Formats: sequence, C-alpha cells, structure tokens
Amino acid sequence: MSRFDFTPYRRSTVGFDRLFDLLENQARSSGGDNYPPFNILRQGDDNYRITLAVAGFKPADIDITAQQNLLIVQGRKRDEDGSEGEMLHIGIANRGFERRFELADFVRVENARLEDGLLAIDLVREVPEAMKPKKIAVNGQSTLEIVKNSDDASTANAA
Repeated sequence: MSRFDFTPYRRSTVGFDRLFDLLENQARSSGGDNYPPFNILRQGDDNYRITLAVAGFKPADIDITAQQNLLIVQGRKRDEDGSEGEMLHIGIANRGFERRFELADFVRVENARLEDGLLAIDLVREVPEAMKPKKIAVNGQSTLEIVKNSDDASTANAA
C-alpha cells in the first residue's frame, strides 16, 4: 500500500483540512472488501451517476441513506428457504454489504432505481445562489465590455 504525505500541502493551504483527512482515511481503508463493484459516471458539470452491481437483490433489500456529505448504500442478506430444491453451487453473491461515498458540498441524491441487477443512483450538485461567483463592479461601474480581439478594438475606437 502506498502512503501519500500531504504535509507540504497542509503547510501551504488554509481550509482544506477536511479534504486531506478524507484522502488519508480513504487510503487507510481502501484495502478492504470490493463488493459490490460500482462505477461512477460524470454526466455533465453538475450531474453524476453511481451504478452498483447488486445481482440477486430486490428493492426491499437495499437501503440508501443520504446525509450531509455522505451517501450510504446497504444491502441486507436474504434468508433463502430451501423449498425449491437443493442448491448445488452458489455463484451469485447474496451477502450483505455497505458502501459509503463521500459527497462534495451541495450534492444531493436526485433518484435511485434498480433495473437488471444494477442500482443506479443519480446525484446533482446544486450550488446555492449566494455561493455562486458574482461580478463585482469596480468604482461603481455597472458593466464592463470585454473585447474579443484587437481588430474589433481598433474598429470600435475608429468609429
């Protein structure tokens, strides 16, 4: 296991402690179980999809909990009644699991659906209006024009 040393970055940044703690915790816990496998897809600037392979699970067996900056997906193991016959080989995993995903600020779960053994969880980042970048007027000027190239500027000045 490789260990990253974030000390140089911690010395030269302010307010990123949570990010470095997340990275260090993830590096420590990454040697664990990889069940169920999953994909993370970025569908646009603010849209994401997490897809987990949960073959054999029904919607009632899966619990999805969204907290601030944390998404927890849990699958509960079902007890099989052997009434259908004797199982000779078990190749489809039917064990319980828990997957945790750290979410960025302002990311919320939009919906979740289970189709063909794949659990798809759609996420959306919604930055509040107060947190979005704003143009600040200098010396009370309401707007500034942006000149795209020097030819347009010389034509505009000649007129």
